[in-house]
Amino acid sequence: MAVPKVLLFYAFTPLADPEALRLWQRDLCESLGLGGRIILSKDGINGTVGGELNSVKKYVRKTREYAPFHDIDFKWSEGRGKDFPRLSVRVRDELVSFGAPGELVVDSSGVVGGGIHVTPTELHELVAAKNVTFFDGRNAFEAEIGHFRDAVVPDVANTRDFVAELDSGKYDHLKDEAVVTYCTGGIRCEVLSALMVKRGFREVYQLDGGIATYGDQYGDDGLWEGSLYVFDNRMAVQFSERASVIGHCSQCGGATSRMQNCSDLACREQLVVCEACGESPVYCVVHLAA
Repeated sequence: MAVPKVLLFYAFTPLADPEALRLWQRDLCESLGLGGRIILSKDGINGTVGGELNSVKKYVRKTREYAPFHDIDFKWSEGRGKDFPRLSVRVRDELVSFGAPGELVVDSSGVVGGGIHVTPTELHELVAAKNVTFFDGRNAFEAEIGHFRDAVVPDVANTRDFVAELDSGKYDHLKDEAVVTYCTGGIRCEVLSALMVKRGFREVYQLDGGIATYGDQYGDDGLWEGSLYVFDNRMAVQFSERASVIGHCSQCGGATSRMQNCSDLACREQLVVCEACGESPVYCVVHLAA
């Protein structure tokens, strides 16, 4: 019986010919029957792919044969089968679309001038030693079903909103405090932490490996609360059967961790919707106001 697996990974490293690497990655995934989404730029690679276990293992081995990708930290999770309906491999200006490609500096060691990486264990040590503010580096809707305890959740609909959000002055009171940025697998915080440092935040950390790595180590016995939103057909994953339910259905208000797309096919909004309400068409506020 085929065992489905999902990989989450990224690497910031200068790439001389992203288009050639795009063709290689596309052909490699197609030959192994993998689906998912891979983005390449002059600054590295960012991807989520899934498929049968042996094929995923081969993908990891082949990708690591390319020297700049040799040390990629591949994060594994359980798939459910057909997690990715198609394969997309593209070249873009930014690995993560913050709308600030000119601000990011990358060398062979990764992002230059970013936050201090802390492992999950080091994070706990940091929290025990001083007052720490968790700063969510994801889209606000992702935090509706899971976040670190007492985290600051910026009101952003996508990563392009972060630059204006930081420049607004809303978080200037944190510039002299210890701030820990976190996101799903770590890549968004690589950029976000660097943007924060450039704007005068003096003590910025980033959770190494993101929520995915933290959850693998501490499950629901640490500082994380709720479920983790993921960008594939699973929509959300839990680290244990004891995961708390902190989300509320956008339709009836009931407790749930279930996510669903707006029923308007032209809309890209994603909503927290319980299973019962999800059986009927559900619409976001923007659609209802139209």
